[in-house]
Amino acid sequence: MVTTIELSERQAKIVEIAKEHGPITGEQIAEKLHLTRATLRPDLAILTMSGILEARPRVGYYYNRQAKSLLFAGAVGRLKVKDVHSLPVVVRDGASVYDAVVTMFTEDVGTLAVVDATGYLVGVVTRKDLLKIAIGGGDTHIMPVGMVMTRMPNIITVNPDDPIYKAAKRLIIHEVDALPVIRSVTDPAGDERLEVVGRLTKTNITRLFVDLADERR
Repeated sequence: MVTTIELSERQAKIVEIAKEHGPITGEQIAEKLHLTRATLRPDLAILTMSGILEARPRVGYYYNRQAKSLLFAGAVGRLKVKDVHSLPVVVRDGASVYDAVVTMFTEDVGTLAVVDATGYLVGVVTRKDLLKIAIGGGDTHIMPVGMVMTRMPNIITVNPDDPIYKAAKRLIIHEVDALPVIRSVTDPAGDERLEVVGRLTKTNITRLFVDLADERR
């Protein structure tokens, strides 16, 4: 298991300086940050003990490129679903299967959140669900989405404040391509309902990892 490292703003600046100018002495780093060497001593100690920086006597500090995995894991560990998810794409439960197919291809998505007349989550329908109906000869213009969707409570969801690694793990464990991002609300009748505020997809996760990797090249 990789231990995540969460850097302070000053430590992150020190790492960037070492990456760009290393090997560089502690005094030179302090000068670039307009601080004293004594002020930086605890930060430099943490960075060297964690392996992110290497230090050589009479040479200075330099960035340990083998420590990329620590920084990468730390960045992922700090991110939440709300930092990554896409806008929700929904369809009403009374809409026809045909309408759902049109929405799916127009929005270029593989999963639709299904909501009731009041806009609350009641189900999820996937490309596979719709394909089964089309192949089975069902009348897609008449059959409502509510008849083919996966209903609550058999839906896997995530909350905006869930850690992104937890959400990614759910995608893998449940072998789904997307998860509705939901928020619990109380309707006028006093019942707890689920409002769809986004969707988290495998594409979101892939793009996140590519962006993080590019930032640390």
